[in-house]
Amino acid sequence: MGQDKADQTAEPLPLAGVRVLEFCHTIMGPSAGLLLADLGADVIKIEPAPDGDATRGLRGFATGFFYAFNRNKRSFAVDLKSDAGRAVIHDLVKTADVVIENYAPGTMDRLGCGYTTLSELNPRLIYCELKGFLSGPYEHRPALDEVVQFMTGLAYMTGPPGTPLRAGSSVIDIMGGMFAVIAVQAALRDRERTGRGQFLRSALYESAAFLMTQHMAGEAITGRPPPPMPAREGVWGIYETFDTADGAQIFIGMTSDNHWQRFCNEFDRDDLLADPRFKTNHDRVRERPILGPIVSSITEAHSLAQLTEIFDRILIPFSPVAKPGDLFDDPQLNADGRMLDLDFPGDRRALMPRLPIEIGDHDFGLRHQAPRTGQHTRAVLAELGYDVGAIDGLENDAVISGESD
Repeated sequence: MGQDKADQTAEPLPLAGVRVLEFCHTIMGPSAGLLLADLGADVIKIEPAPDGDATRGLRGFATGFFYAFNRNKRSFAVDLKSDAGRAVIHDLVKTADVVIENYAPGTMDRLGCGYTTLSELNPRLIYCELKGFLSGPYEHRPALDEVVQFMTGLAYMTGPPGTPLRAGSSVIDIMGGMFAVIAVQAALRDRERTGRGQFLRSALYESAAFLMTQHMAGEAITGRPPPPMPAREGVWGIYETFDTADGAQIFIGMTSDNHWQRFCNEFDRDDLLADPRFKTNHDRVRERPILGPIVSSITEAHSLAQLTEIFDRILIPFSPVAKPGDLFDDPQLNADGRMLDLDFPGDRRALMPRLPIEIGDHDFGLRHQAPRTGQHTRAVLAELGYDVGAIDGLENDAVISGESD
């Protein structure tokens, strides 16, 4: 099994010393917790005792959710429906800087862990809800990534006309988590000035609507609703996929006259450079029905490997039509050992992308594998000053579940 790693000699990570309590499941909340954890925060994942986060057992499309979004966290398993369990959390929250939660609206209040209650215990607490909607007429509704993609027009813009289609990843869940982290970091900065915490919220619907800004702006200017992306009006002369000689496909995006000139020079097509129909990008957009087959005849005479070498060398934007599994061995992602070696059920291991940023010399690597249910419960309670007898008593009463050292 992969080992937890920590370089004691490295510079502290940017959020070192920040303690986060994560009351989250599925993707939106855990992705926020993951970002905070990767940045160095001590993220304690609060899970229901004794079985833990239900996301651990999901199958099908959701098989990897828990292990993908819970590295670098500690697991604390507790029965929040019991008075003793709530008392333990109330003790723990006094040591926390941040609480994040993405349960259904009203759940945390019913569990005695809402903002009003917890902020009275810790006035410096930053409390961030990750919900379907910000405050307003929809805020009572439950929501899902796919729901808001349809509500905001993202599904309409993604699929071909008449066939709205969700994006091929949980983009809004993750984006909502990112906006939550932005809000938390801003609130931490605010607290440096005021000494007080505050209530925050990020939301799926408004995150998805934010993505629609470019299309809304276009409609405001032109007065015409934008067509779905597969039927969009072309902006560039060449901006599409082409077949190759070995049965693969390659996307080529020529967005400047320099791209076009380098392409024609590489393939000895001075005739295309001299043709007034293709002189500028505007001309090439107008002549796409003619130009597309010409470019296709060139790509179909070369293999994907040959075209990859050529376009990489002459600096024309391109990409093979990749699948997720192609990323495991991608040389860019694996440069300098950047991929993270994660453990998965069944003694499986695989390399996964790390946090996609670079900040100075900080290493946003793997410090802890995704935790086992309650793996750190006893250790966290010991940090709070609970003695062994008290911890054993809580475990015997099924208030907590944990592992002995």
